[in-house]
Amino acid sequence: MTDIRESMLANPAGASNANDLEEILSVVNTDVNETIHAVQASYETIFTWDYGKGDKVKLDKLYEKAKNSMWNAQTDLPWDLEVDQEKLAQSEFINAQSTFGVQDLSGTPFGSWGEKEWTLFGMETQNWMLSQFMHGEQGALVCTAKVVESVPWIDAKYYASTQVMDEARHVEVFAKYLREKLNGHYPINAHLRMLLDDIIQDSRWDMTFLGMQVMVEGLALAAFGFIHATTQEPLLKQMLRYVMSDEARHVAFGVLALQDFYPNLSAKEIRERQEFAFEAAVRMRDRFLLVEVWEKLGLKPKDVIPLVMNNPDRVAFQSFLFTKIVPNCKKLGLLDAGDGWLRKKFTEIGVIQFEDWADTGEEYDTFSIEKGSGSK
Repeated sequence: MTDIRESMLANPAGASNANDLEEILSVVNTDVNETIHAVQASYETIFTWDYGKGDKVKLDKLYEKAKNSMWNAQTDLPWDLEVDQEKLAQSEFINAQSTFGVQDLSGTPFGSWGEKEWTLFGMETQNWMLSQFMHGEQGALVCTAKVVESVPWIDAKYYASTQVMDEARHVEVFAKYLREKLNGHYPINAHLRMLLDDIIQDSRWDMTFLGMQVMVEGLALAAFGFIHATTQEPLLKQMLRYVMSDEARHVAFGVLALQDFYPNLSAKEIRERQEFAFEAAVRMRDRFLLVEVWEKLGLKPKDVIPLVMNNPDRVAFQSFLFTKIVPNCKKLGLLDAGDGWLRKKFTEIGVIQFEDWADTGEEYDTFSIEKGSGSK
């Protein structure tokens, strides 16, 4: 069976500088023109003959919440609203100021750019951002189907089945928004694809929870929350609000399941989970460097990305994406287990300051949209 630890042997977490630009850019997508991507995986499919619904009280509560919070991607959103993408590109947070701040760009590849070029950049960034969300949601769809098969508790199987439907809805809405409201989409980012491949290939069900429910979904929840708070586009705002209500439950599912499981693991097994959490954090951070956008605009990423990295506002945005991940890792005991390895690594990449923010084990109620209540 294939485990995450096998793919990490060639490049173990923390073995090199997490901020090495050459290493970041060495990860490339080699099948961008393919429509099918196959990942070989081997894991146990587990039946349980214990049908005692509610034995795991918190998971049962989550399951009941999920059943009352279903929404229809086609009928519950105002798809008749028009979206002016050019106006959006000029006014939203994804623009020249948010990317480069007050840096002097004379003498750089952007020295000759005018309003037309910056607007195009904003539009392409929108296309790219929503595309990566769409691909990530398909990854969650596949992983949650795997969870239904591999998790050993009936309450977890019940809840995971509702998440499969949630993720299908999320893929559907992002694909529809890209197709009908924006003007193009991007292939999956290489760092995101590598992470999803590793999660799917691993034979251990708890690694699927850690990789997808805690890390990928945790980052997505923070990203959606940031864009929801800053965008003035009403359709996107309402769409993200619905998606966030689901995502908060998904992260809570991962936290609740792993809380029951991690105390039974050895120190060596916990260290493997720490290393994977850091590896996942770095890959998700690196996916936000817009490599594919720069290439489409005819720029060399290695000439542009150092400018992006030097903008304090951009660094703060990337760090903010870990506001859900770090406290959840702390709640699971991963930050300080052993010699505190994960705490040191999260300190290195500048995200440890979020350790005491609210975790998502119970926080999902604050994101909830009950049936018939509408968006907020």
